Amino acid sequence: MQSKNKIFDDLSQLMTNAMGVAQGAKDEANTAMKGMMDRWLADRDFVTREEFDAVRAMAQKAREENAALEARIAALETDAK
Repeated sequence: MQSKNKIFDDLSQLMTNAMGVAQGAKDEANTAMKGMMDRWLADRDFVTREEFDAVRAMAQKAREENAALEARIAALETDAK
């Protein structure tokens, strides 16, 4: 009876170790995949959200300034007539 328990204990220990190795492999694969994706994205010259928002704000300001200048030009043209 003692040998059966020893076999089960050894089998249980083996399975526990195998699960630990599998978890470690999964974590390592996730880390490697994340690193590959980060490098791929960096190579594509994508802009960050902050950069996009800054350029968007600059474009909006330029449109508003254009509209104001157009209004001033129109007013000057009507005054000149």
